Amino acid sequence: MSADLESLASTAVTCRGVGAARGGVDVLHDVDLVVTTGAWVSLVGPNGSGKTTLLHVLAGLVPSTGHVRVASVTPGRGARRATARAVALMPQRPVVPEGVTVEELVRLGRTPHIARFGSETGRDRAVVDRVIERLELEPFTRRFATDLSGGELQRVVLGRALAQEPQVLLLDEPTSALDIGHQQQVLELVDSMRTEGELTVIAAMHDLTSAAQYGDRLVLLDRGRVVADGPPAEVLTVDRIGQVYGARVEVLDRPAGRAVLPLRDPWKDA
Repeated sequence: MSADLESLASTAVTCRGVGAARGGVDVLHDVDLVVTTGAWVSLVGPNGSGKTTLLHVLAGLVPSTGHVRVASVTPGRGARRATARAVALMPQRPVVPEGVTVEELVRLGRTPHIARFGSETGRDRAVVDRVIERLELEPFTRRFATDLSGGELQRVVLGRALAQEPQVLLLDEPTSALDIGHQQQVLELVDSMRTEGELTVIAAMHDLTSAAQYGDRLVLLDRGRVVADGPPAEVLTVDRIGQVYGARVEVLDRPAGRAVLPLRDPWKDA
């Protein structure tokens, strides 16, 4: 394999000069991003910085300018089924059909792998069963998804994404509705699946500590532009967090990774 082909094979995501708009308003500006296969990249930044829009561009849900390539497909151009086999998105606000059980919702993740007039195979059922077991969803399988709590539903939607067996997994605030125990369970599960195979993870995360502990690399967005890109220790500094978020924080180096702690203004204690 030539050096160029080998480099291409080891690259899961390429964005060059990517821009995107929503409602006639420019949201992303000239975004460059290259992600190697098997990496975990955490997208961080204030509300409205463009994290969700970038994920939607990578999933082919939002039109964009510039060059985008994800797992050998060009999202939004070409067959939707081919994109869905390569890329899975766990949205922050999932739309769940009425009358669909948890098991049926997870099984929908296998749709891209089933021929148009084909039927589910034994392997499809095995993949779904394994995802349900690993996410500890067995007690909910026959319940309607719309009857679940926010945290329970979040795990089910992740299950649907994992059942797709994507090459690139896009997570939009994957633990926002979860208690601390299930946050750890979900993030550890995704990380174990990443290290076991060649799954590439790009996750938009508000929790900077979790973003730093699970991400090999952080990409900090502000007003639709990449303002920092690198290891957590380089991206998460007191000065930079203050500039971008307008927040007072303490940054600690822990064995598991960098931790960011908010601080109260001293005058409020006076």
